[in-house]
Amino acid sequence: MEKVCILLANGFETIEALTPLDYIRRVGGEKSAILVSTTGDLNVKSAQGVTVKADCLIDELDAETLTAIIIPGGLPGATSLRDNNQVINLINIMYEDEKLVTAICAGPIVLEKAGILSGKNATSYPGFGDEMPSAKYQNDRVVVDENIITARGPAIATDFALKIVKKIYGKKKFEEIKSNILYDI
Repeated sequence: MEKVCILLANGFETIEALTPLDYIRRVGGEKSAILVSTTGDLNVKSAQGVTVKADCLIDELDAETLTAIIIPGGLPGATSLRDNNQVINLINIMYEDEKLVTAICAGPIVLEKAGILSGKNATSYPGFGDEMPSAKYQNDRVVVDENIITARGPAIATDFALKIVKKIYGKKKFEEIKSNILYDI
């Protein structure tokens, strides 16, 4: 079974964490995506003041069971994730195992810190490109480079989540979820 973890730190961007969670669970079921707190507390507060209860703590996570990882943006959430050695180690394990590693908005700065953007096409929220000097920076809404997906920001959360669904579950499930959420209406 596919299992995607969405890492949360206080100050995460609500829509960038919950949109992928929603769409992946619609396709893969309730256990296909989990919210993972990096704070030591299951309750994590978003940049918009929304408190979300994570499914587990990062200490309880087994990288072997994961298919993909999602790094939402938001501040100070993204900088907290960037400065967390457990997060950096998890990203490196996932990347080395050729699993899907994704980040949106300010989140790609975490991938830069992990050292996996070197020579890769990537994007981020405007202004964070300077914090990703090893990447080949793009201004596209969503950028896919092998097993790395990056995206610009909150308004692109749906496109970002759909790219993740397509990469994990294939074109048929991608088309189904697009239809179910009225994406092409």
